[in-house]
Amino acid sequence: MQNIKIKIVFKSIVSGIFSGFLVVLYRIALEKVSIFSHYTYNFLHKNLLFFPLWIILMIMLGYFVGYIIEKEPMASGSGIPQVEGMLLRKLNMNWIRIIIAKFVGGLICIGAGLSLGREGPSIQLGACAAQGVSKNLKSSKIEEEYLITGGASAGLSAAFSAPLAGVIFALEEVHKNFSPIVLVSALSASIVADFISKYFFGMKPIFYFFNLSPIPLKNYPYIILLGIILGLLGVLFNKSLLKCQDLYAKQNYIKKRAYPIIPFILAGFLGLLLPEVLGGGHEIVVSLMNKPVSLYMLLIILFAKFLFTMISYGSGAPGGIFLPLLSIGALIGAVYGNIMHSLALFNSQFIPNIIILSMAGYFSAIVKAPITGIILITEMSGGFNHLLSISIVCLTSYIVVEALNSKPIYEVLLERLLSKGTDKIEKECKAKIIIEAPVCMSSLLEGKKIKDIKWPSSCLLVAIRRGEKEIIPKGNTVMYAGDYIIVLADENNSAAIKECLCKYGQTVKGDAEGDGSH
Repeated sequence: MQNIKIKIVFKSIVSGIFSGFLVVLYRIALEKVSIFSHYTYNFLHKNLLFFPLWIILMIMLGYFVGYIIEKEPMASGSGIPQVEGMLLRKLNMNWIRIIIAKFVGGLICIGAGLSLGREGPSIQLGACAAQGVSKNLKSSKIEEEYLITGGASAGLSAAFSAPLAGVIFALEEVHKNFSPIVLVSALSASIVADFISKYFFGMKPIFYFFNLSPIPLKNYPYIILLGIILGLLGVLFNKSLLKCQDLYAKQNYIKKRAYPIIPFILAGFLGLLLPEVLGGGHEIVVSLMNKPVSLYMLLIILFAKFLFTMISYGSGAPGGIFLPLLSIGALIGAVYGNIMHSLALFNSQFIPNIIILSMAGYFSAIVKAPITGIILITEMSGGFNHLLSISIVCLTSYIVVEALNSKPIYEVLLERLLSKGTDKIEKECKAKIIIEAPVCMSSLLEGKKIKDIKWPSSCLLVAIRRGEKEIIPKGNTVMYAGDYIIVLADENNSAAIKECLCKYGQTVKGDAEGDGSH
C-alpha cells in the first residue's frame, strides 16, 4: 500500500501538469471569445440592422453544439456527474473525444453568452487528461481511479485558483468519504495545477474583495435567517433545473439536436436587452461588490439570470452550474441585504459581506457539500475574515435542505444519466481490484466482528487499516470507527460491491435496523 501511495503521488503530479495546462488553455480561450462577444454586442447596439444576421449565426452555432453532444453525449452538461459515474464504474469515457467535444462545445456556449460556467467542463477536462496519463503510463484500474480523482481536483483548482476546494470537492462530493490515498492524489494534482494557473493568471483570487469589516456578532441572527432562505431557494433551484430538463424531454416538436438553439436565440436577444445575465456571472458578482444597484433592478436581474440558467443547462449544452449558481447566490444576498437595510436592521456597509455569505450558502444548499462551499468561497474571496459567518450560513442552509430531503444536484443528475444508459461501461475485463471503504462512527460495521457481517459475494476482505497499521482480518477481529476495510474484488462487480461497502460503513445503525436494511 505504501508503494502504491508513492507511485500515485508521482503520477498525480504528472496528471496535475497536463490537467492544469489544459484548463489554463481553456480559460485563455474563453477570455478571448468573451472579449469578441462583448465587442459584437457593442457593435450590434449601434448597428441593429445586423442583428438578424447575428440571430442566424446563433441558430447555426446552437445546432452545431447539438450535433456535438449528439455524437458525444458524455460531453453534455456539466461533466461532473459523468466523472462521478466513471469513478463508480458505471460509465465509460473516451478521454480524447470528450476533451475535443467539451473544449469546443464549452467554448462556443460560454462564448455565445449562455448562462453556464467553466468549472464543470474544467473538472471533466482535468479528469479526462488524467485518464489519458493513466492510459499512457499503463496504470492499473485502481490507480486510474485515483488519478482521475486527482485530475478532477486539478480541473477545479485551475478553473478557480482554489487548490484546497479542489481537494475537498474530491473528498466530499466525488467520493463522499475521507480517504488518505484520495487525499494524497487530489492534493498533489491540485497544487501543481494551481501553480500553473497562478503562473498565467497571477496571484490574485478570482473575486478580490478587500477592506471588508467582519459582521458584528449581534447581527448573526440575521445570518441564520439568510441561511434558511438560501436553503429553501436552493431546493427551488434543484427542482426547477430538473423540471426544465423534463420539459425539454417531453416536447415533441423540436429534435434533441436542436435543443441548444433555444438558449442560443435567447442569448442573442438578452445581449441587447439585459447583457448582465450573459455568461457564468463573474461580472455580476464584481459589479455588485463595486457599485450599488437598485432593489428593483436586482430583482429583474435575479429572475432573468435564474430563468436563463434553467433554459441553458436544461438544453444539455456543455457547461457547468457552479459559477451561475454562485452569481445567483450573490444576487439573492444583494436583495436580502438591501431589504434588511431598508428595514433598518442592517448597516449597508455589510451588504458585500452578505453577498459573499450568500454565494457559499447557496452552493451548500444546491450541491449539499458545505465544507467545499466554505473553502471555495474563502479561497475565491481571498480572506478568512468571514470564516465563522460563512460556516454558519452553510451549515444552516445544509440543515434546511436535509430536513426537506433534497438530494444533491449532481447525484440526481447522475441517476438520470444512468437511467438513459449513456455510454455504460462494458464489463469484459475479469481482473481483480482493491477497494477501500471507511468505517464511520455509528455505522453498521462499527463495533462488529467480521464474522457477524454478511459481506457481499465475489469479494475477499484482505486487510483492515487502522492508522498506519494494517491488520490481517480474522473472524473475531472487531472493526472500529476510523478503520478502513480493504477488499479484493472482481472488477466486473466492483461498482456494486463498493456501493454496498460504503453503505455498510456510513449507514447509521438505528436507521438501518429500523428499515430492515441490515
